[in-house]
Amino acid sequence: MTRLSSPDLMVLHAVRLLGFADFDAVAQRAGARDSEVIRVLSVAERKGWVQHAEFADLGGWSLTDAGRVENERLLATERQDADPNGIVQDVYRAFLPLNARLLKAVTDWQIRPSQADRFAPNDHADGVWDARILDELTTLNVLLAAQNERLTEILPRFADYASRFESALTRAKSGELDLIDKTDRDSCHRVWFELHEDLVATLGVDRGGEYISEADSEP
Repeated sequence: MTRLSSPDLMVLHAVRLLGFADFDAVAQRAGARDSEVIRVLSVAERKGWVQHAEFADLGGWSLTDAGRVENERLLATERQDADPNGIVQDVYRAFLPLNARLLKAVTDWQIRPSQADRFAPNDHADGVWDARILDELTTLNVLLAAQNERLTEILPRFADYASRFESALTRAKSGELDLIDKTDRDSCHRVWFELHEDLVATLGVDRGGEYISEADSEP
Protein backbone atom coordinates (compact mmCIF):
# COMPACT_ATOMS: atom_id res chain seq x y z
CA MET A 1 0.00 0.00 0.00
CA THR A 2 1.46 3.36 -1.08
CA ARG A 3 0.80 6.26 1.26
CA LEU A 4 1.59 9.93 0.75
CA SER A 5 2.86 11.53 3.96
CA SER A 6 0.97 14.52 5.35
CA PRO A 7 2.54 18.01 5.29
CA ASP A 8 2.45 18.02 9.11
CA LEU A 9 4.61 14.92 9.22
CA MET A 10 6.89 15.98 6.38
CA VAL A 11 7.72 19.40 7.84
CA LEU A 12 8.37 18.14 11.35
CA HIS A 13 10.36 15.24 9.94
CA ALA A 14 12.41 17.55 7.74
CA VAL A 15 13.47 19.54 10.80
CA ARG A 16 14.54 16.34 12.50
CA LEU A 17 16.51 15.03 9.54
CA LEU A 18 18.28 18.34 8.95
CA GLY A 19 19.05 18.91 12.63
CA PHE A 20 19.19 22.69 12.33
CA ALA A 21 18.01 24.43 9.19
CA ASP A 22 16.52 27.65 7.88
CA PHE A 23 13.03 27.94 6.43
CA ASP A 24 14.05 27.38 2.81
CA ALA A 25 15.98 24.20 3.64
CA VAL A 26 13.05 22.83 5.66
CA ALA A 27 10.60 23.61 2.84
CA GLN A 28 12.82 21.98 0.24
CA ARG A 29 13.43 18.86 2.34
CA ALA A 30 9.73 18.55 3.18
CA GLY A 31 8.65 19.07 -0.43
CA ALA A 32 5.86 21.33 0.83
CA ARG A 33 4.49 24.71 -0.20
CA ASP A 34 5.73 27.71 1.77
CA SER A 35 2.24 28.32 3.15
CA GLU A 36 2.08 24.77 4.50
CA VAL A 37 5.54 25.05 6.06
CA ILE A 38 4.61 28.34 7.75
CA ARG A 39 1.42 26.80 9.12
CA VAL A 40 3.08 23.66 10.46
CA LEU A 41 6.06 25.48 11.99
CA SER A 42 3.79 28.03 13.63
CA VAL A 43 1.62 25.35 15.22
CA ALA A 44 4.66 23.27 16.18
CA GLU A 45 6.35 26.24 17.81
CA ARG A 46 3.25 27.03 19.87
CA LYS A 47 3.09 23.42 21.03
CA GLY A 48 6.78 23.36 21.90
CA TRP A 49 7.77 20.86 19.21
CA VAL A 50 10.22 23.12 17.39
CA GLN A 51 12.28 26.14 18.30
CA HIS A 52 13.94 28.87 16.28
CA ALA A 53 17.36 30.15 17.22
CA GLU A 54 19.79 32.67 15.79
CA PHE A 55 23.56 32.73 16.11
CA ALA A 56 25.19 35.82 14.59
CA ASP A 57 23.96 35.74 10.97
CA LEU A 58 22.80 32.13 11.15
CA GLY A 59 19.21 31.28 12.02
CA GLY A 60 17.24 28.08 11.86
CA TRP A 61 14.75 25.61 13.24
CA SER A 62 15.42 22.57 15.39
CA LEU A 63 13.31 19.88 17.02
CA THR A 64 12.75 19.84 20.78
CA ASP A 65 12.52 16.63 22.82
CA ALA A 66 8.73 16.96 22.75
CA GLY A 67 8.90 17.46 19.01
CA ARG A 68 10.94 14.32 18.62
CA VAL A 69 8.26 12.38 20.50
CA GLU A 70 5.51 13.87 18.32
CA ASN A 71 7.50 13.15 15.16
CA GLU A 72 7.89 9.51 16.14
CA ARG A 73 4.19 9.28 17.00
CA LEU A 74 3.24 10.51 13.53
CA LEU A 75 5.74 8.16 11.91
CA ALA A 76 4.46 5.17 13.89
CA THR A 77 0.88 5.92 12.89
CA GLU A 78 1.88 6.25 9.26
CA ARG A 79 3.88 3.01 9.29
CA GLN A 80 1.05 1.09 10.96
CA ASP A 81 -1.25 2.01 8.08
CA ALA A 82 1.22 1.81 5.20
CA ASP A 83 3.48 -1.08 6.18
CA PRO A 84 1.49 -4.02 7.61
CA ASN A 85 4.04 -6.47 6.19
CA GLY A 86 7.04 -4.95 7.94
CA ILE A 87 8.95 -3.85 4.84
CA VAL A 88 10.67 -0.96 6.65
CA GLN A 89 11.95 -3.34 9.33
CA ASP A 90 13.25 -5.75 6.68
CA VAL A 91 15.02 -2.94 4.84
CA TYR A 92 16.53 -1.71 8.09
CA ARG A 93 17.98 -5.16 8.80
CA ALA A 94 19.48 -5.22 5.30
CA PHE A 95 20.74 -1.64 5.75
CA LEU A 96 22.82 -2.24 8.89
CA PRO A 97 25.62 -4.30 7.30
CA LEU A 98 25.66 -1.87 4.37
CA ASN A 99 25.99 0.95 6.87
CA ALA A 100 29.10 -0.68 8.37
CA ARG A 101 30.62 -0.86 4.89
CA LEU A 102 29.74 2.77 4.15
CA LEU A 103 31.34 3.98 7.38
CA LYS A 104 34.52 2.05 6.60
CA ALA A 105 34.62 3.46 3.08
CA VAL A 106 34.24 7.04 4.37
CA THR A 107 36.93 6.47 6.99
CA ASP A 108 39.28 5.13 4.33
CA TRP A 109 38.46 8.13 2.18
CA GLN A 110 39.51 10.43 4.99
CA ILE A 111 42.49 8.49 6.36
CA ARG A 112 45.38 6.85 4.47
CA PRO A 113 47.66 5.15 7.04
CA SER A 114 51.39 5.40 6.49
CA GLN A 115 54.38 3.86 8.23
CA ALA A 116 54.90 7.10 10.12
CA ASP A 117 51.26 7.83 10.99
CA ARG A 118 48.39 5.37 11.31
CA PHE A 119 45.94 8.27 11.07
CA ALA A 120 47.51 10.25 8.26
CA PRO A 121 44.95 12.24 6.26
CA ASN A 122 44.26 10.90 2.80
CA ASP A 123 45.78 13.38 0.37
CA HIS A 124 44.20 11.48 -2.55
CA ALA A 125 47.58 11.07 -4.23
CA ASP A 126 47.18 7.28 -4.28
CA GLY A 127 44.86 6.61 -7.18
CA VAL A 128 44.65 2.89 -6.48
CA TRP A 129 43.56 3.52 -2.86
CA ASP A 130 40.85 5.97 -3.91
CA ALA A 131 39.69 3.79 -6.79
CA ARG A 132 39.10 0.89 -4.41
CA ILE A 133 36.91 3.11 -2.22
CA LEU A 134 34.98 4.46 -5.19
CA ASP A 135 34.38 0.89 -6.37
CA GLU A 136 32.98 0.03 -2.94
CA LEU A 137 30.72 3.09 -2.99
CA THR A 138 29.56 2.14 -6.47
CA THR A 139 28.56 -1.30 -5.18
CA LEU A 140 26.79 0.28 -2.21
CA ASN A 141 24.99 2.61 -4.60
CA VAL A 142 23.47 -0.38 -6.42
CA LEU A 143 22.52 -2.11 -3.17
CA LEU A 144 21.03 1.10 -1.78
CA ALA A 145 18.92 1.62 -4.89
CA ALA A 146 17.37 -1.84 -4.51
CA GLN A 147 16.47 -1.30 -0.86
CA ASN A 148 15.28 2.24 -1.48
CA GLU A 149 12.91 0.99 -4.16
CA ARG A 150 11.29 -1.32 -1.61
CA LEU A 151 10.80 1.60 0.77
CA THR A 152 9.40 3.90 -1.88
CA GLU A 153 6.76 1.36 -2.89
CA ILE A 154 5.06 1.86 0.49
CA LEU A 155 6.29 5.31 1.57
CA PRO A 156 7.11 7.70 -1.32
CA ARG A 157 8.83 10.12 1.09
CA PHE A 158 11.90 7.84 0.88
CA ALA A 159 12.12 8.30 -2.88
CA ASP A 160 15.04 10.70 -3.25
CA TYR A 161 17.75 8.99 -1.20
CA ALA A 162 19.03 6.71 -3.95
CA SER A 163 19.10 9.45 -6.60
CA ARG A 164 20.85 11.89 -4.24
CA PHE A 165 23.49 9.32 -3.34
CA GLU A 166 24.09 8.45 -6.99
CA SER A 167 24.33 12.13 -7.94
CA ALA A 168 26.90 12.83 -5.22
CA LEU A 169 28.94 9.77 -6.20
CA THR A 170 28.86 10.67 -9.90
CA ARG A 171 30.07 14.20 -9.18
CA ALA A 172 32.78 12.90 -6.85
CA LYS A 173 34.05 10.61 -9.59
CA SER A 174 34.23 13.69 -11.84
CA GLY A 175 36.52 15.47 -9.39
CA GLU A 176 34.28 16.97 -6.68
CA LEU A 177 35.97 14.92 -3.96
CA ASP A 178 34.20 16.67 -1.08
CA LEU A 179 30.96 15.04 -2.22
CA ILE A 180 32.08 11.77 -0.68
CA ASP A 181 32.33 12.79 2.96
CA LYS A 182 31.57 16.44 3.73
CA THR A 183 28.51 17.00 5.89
CA ASP A 184 27.83 20.63 4.93
CA ARG A 185 26.67 19.59 1.44
CA ASP A 186 24.64 16.79 -0.13
CA SER A 187 27.49 14.28 -0.07
CA CYS A 188 27.30 10.49 -0.09
CA HIS A 189 27.94 10.51 3.65
CA ARG A 190 25.26 13.10 4.40
CA VAL A 191 22.62 11.37 2.27
CA TRP A 192 23.42 8.04 3.91
CA PHE A 193 23.30 9.60 7.39
CA GLU A 194 19.88 11.10 6.67
CA LEU A 195 18.55 7.76 5.43
CA HIS A 196 19.86 6.07 8.57
CA GLU A 197 18.16 8.68 10.75
CA ASP A 198 14.96 8.32 8.72
CA LEU A 199 14.90 4.56 9.24
CA VAL A 200 15.54 4.67 12.99
CA ALA A 201 12.97 7.45 13.41
CA THR A 202 10.37 5.58 11.39
CA LEU A 203 10.94 2.43 13.43
CA GLY A 204 11.45 4.14 16.77
CA VAL A 205 14.87 2.51 17.13
CA ASP A 206 17.55 3.67 19.56
CA ARG A 207 20.79 3.97 17.57
CA GLY A 208 22.74 3.05 20.68
CA GLY A 209 21.02 -0.33 20.65
CA GLU A 210 21.86 -1.18 17.05
CA TYR A 211 23.65 -4.47 16.61
CA ILE A 212 25.15 -6.22 13.62
CA SER A 213 26.02 -9.87 13.87
CA GLU A 214 29.25 -11.17 12.35
CA ALA A 215 27.24 -12.94 9.69
CA ASP A 216 25.34 -9.77 8.82
CA SER A 217 28.51 -7.68 8.54
CA GLU A 218 30.13 -9.87 5.91
CA PRO A 219 30.16 -8.28 2.44
